[in-house]
Amino acid sequence: MKKKKTKSKLGAVILRTIILTALSVAICFVFQPVFQNLKYGLDLQGGFEILYQVTPLDGSEMTRDKLTSTYHSMNRRINSLGVSEPEIILEGNDKIRVRLAGVTNQEEARETLSTVASLTFRDTDDNLLMTSEVLESGGARLTTDSSGRPAVALSIADVDTFYEVTNRVKDYENNMIVIWLDFEEGYDSYATTGATCGTESSHCLSAATVSQAFASDVIIQGNFTEEEASDLVDLINSGSLPAQLTEVSSQTVGASFGEATLQKTFVAGVVGVVLVALLLCLVYHFAGFISAVCILLYTLLVFAVFWLVGGVLTLPGIAALVLGIGMAVDANVLTYSRIKEELQKGRSLESAFKNGSKASFTTILDANLTTLLVAIIMFIFGESSVKGFATMLIINIAVTMVTMVGITRVMMKGFVKTGFFDDKLNFFLHVRKKDLTTEEENKKPKNYLKLSKYFAIFSCLCVLVGAIIFGVKGFRLGIDYQAGSDITLAGVDTISEEELDQDLESLGLTKVSLEENTEEITVRVEDVLTEDKISEVTNYFTDKYQADVDIGVVSNIVAQELVKNAILSIALSLIGIILYVTFRFTFHFGLSSVLCLIHDALMMVAGVLIFRVEVNSMFIVAILTIIGYSINNTIVVFDRIRENMAKKDGNKLKEGELEDIVNLSIGQTMSRSIYTSLTTLLPIIALLIFGSSGVFTFNIAMVIGLIAGTYSSIFLAGYIYIKLEKRKKNEKKPKKKEKQEVQEKIIKGIND
Repeated sequence: MKKKKTKSKLGAVILRTIILTALSVAICFVFQPVFQNLKYGLDLQGGFEILYQVTPLDGSEMTRDKLTSTYHSMNRRINSLGVSEPEIILEGNDKIRVRLAGVTNQEEARETLSTVASLTFRDTDDNLLMTSEVLESGGARLTTDSSGRPAVALSIADVDTFYEVTNRVKDYENNMIVIWLDFEEGYDSYATTGATCGTESSHCLSAATVSQAFASDVIIQGNFTEEEASDLVDLINSGSLPAQLTEVSSQTVGASFGEATLQKTFVAGVVGVVLVALLLCLVYHFAGFISAVCILLYTLLVFAVFWLVGGVLTLPGIAALVLGIGMAVDANVLTYSRIKEELQKGRSLESAFKNGSKASFTTILDANLTTLLVAIIMFIFGESSVKGFATMLIINIAVTMVTMVGITRVMMKGFVKTGFFDDKLNFFLHVRKKDLTTEEENKKPKNYLKLSKYFAIFSCLCVLVGAIIFGVKGFRLGIDYQAGSDITLAGVDTISEEELDQDLESLGLTKVSLEENTEEITVRVEDVLTEDKISEVTNYFTDKYQADVDIGVVSNIVAQELVKNAILSIALSLIGIILYVTFRFTFHFGLSSVLCLIHDALMMVAGVLIFRVEVNSMFIVAILTIIGYSINNTIVVFDRIRENMAKKDGNKLKEGELEDIVNLSIGQTMSRSIYTSLTTLLPIIALLIFGSSGVFTFNIAMVIGLIAGTYSSIFLAGYIYIKLEKRKKNEKKPKKKEKQEVQEKIIKGIND
């Protein structure tokens, strides 16, 4: 009978394992078409991005409404270029960012976009009657006709001209005035395109019948929906608005350059996922295999959700995904650690799984919510690539809760329920017999805090060295944070520096720095290249060296705003975290967390100063990521401290007991912190070795931040918390003494 039960259990395990293996194979097959159907950004398929500053020529203040009108005009122009999946993003009240991935003729696109919209009034024979000068700037507005239907009201500036024209047209056989936006001679004609007038594919906006002369504001009537009338208002205003578009930054990426970047990043991602899967199997045996399958599912779901929301995949987005893998694994590591602890208490595997899953959920939720808070701040205040990173990070967190918390536990439960692993704990979760021996109740924990001062001294020395280097050399600023241009040449043989200097001299450019590696050459010039100059430089290096050219341009305006937004994002992240941790824990826990986060950020800054890593927008992304990631680690330690304090009366701790509780908590979470850091570090290292140079700064900063964040969470967070708690108790002691003295005086007075 016992053999039959064993065979039955084994059969159930084999069946589930086959299903799990089949699922992982299916994921690998499904992954490719999902990945191929994603929309790729400039850095992964080529194209160009321009940030325009929009300024009204009449000297009026630029408003969001005026900017929206310009947006509608630009959108119609981009459609005429035949660009698939264009991105037009409004930034603030006076900037528009345009991303055109896959564009081949960049000169034509630039010219089309930067030309001010031209609104004209013509008759049905296409003869010019009036220009937008007869209208008040931005004077079109949404209204209703006499029947209450949506209509467009026009405010007339030149009443005499408008009256004279309408008085003449009313007597025409075809008494209509046709409104055109960007009318093209020889291409546009009411006779041939009148049927499509008012549609997005036509330059013809509206055709109105004129039955009388007008010397005042007029209303354009038609069978408009409210949305159609509103769009017409925006289009007319964009045409009547004499606005200047000034290019303040740009990035140009060659198609083959982007394709090579995509291939490298894909290889790095695959290597990173495989390394994480192997580590999981090595550390957690069969349970690690379950987690590895869920990591595959997690990756597929992240891409699927990203595709469903219409996201555009960029290098920062892939960096966020790779980072998210490490954070997703953390959910399993926390659960497995809790299950092991329950097994040490002598519970059965089924009971340990149930209790361990329940105990770890709150910690996982808190850790992910704090990271989510940072991601939302990045999304709101970040620009360009930072928003893409934040979007992917938000999706990562949501999918983590579904797959690594929900689906993994369902799979684990299925195997645990078979009973096959009850006496095979080492095979199932790498739990050996010696691991099941618990420490004696009163045994003093190891003193991890004695190492805190050494780590603190090391950090202080690093920050001091960084400060000295900053004073002598300053930051090695990337193109994002100083005005100028980056010119990257890929696919070329080695070019001597002398030859490149001659090239720059002939182009009239001033070199700031030069970097070379086996795959590409990047030269920075202090010149802010205009669109004509970008075209000249691109053609020069393409013709001479057959190079793939990537050019990034940033003006002082953009550099200053990026710095401001970076500082604001970091400050708000720290404030948000201290408020959340204070709400969930205590103020001293919150303050300790933020001090550790400041430490991690300073260590990253010191690291990039010491190793002379370029500071660009991806460095700010790395700082914000480490803030979110490090608080994740710190919360796990603090959650355990809180739990251990609850077992004793936290308000009545004896001398030295708080240190013992913190040391015990560190010991209980040590392996989890190390494993989680490793699972995050492995994909980052894969990106460093196999990935693109576009995320080099991010990867280096992340390695420094991960190391600093790991030891600060383990050795510094608890140490700072103890110091704050002791200070609080010392402040209370004098008050108690004063109270006692007052009481003694009162008693003495009564006795007297």
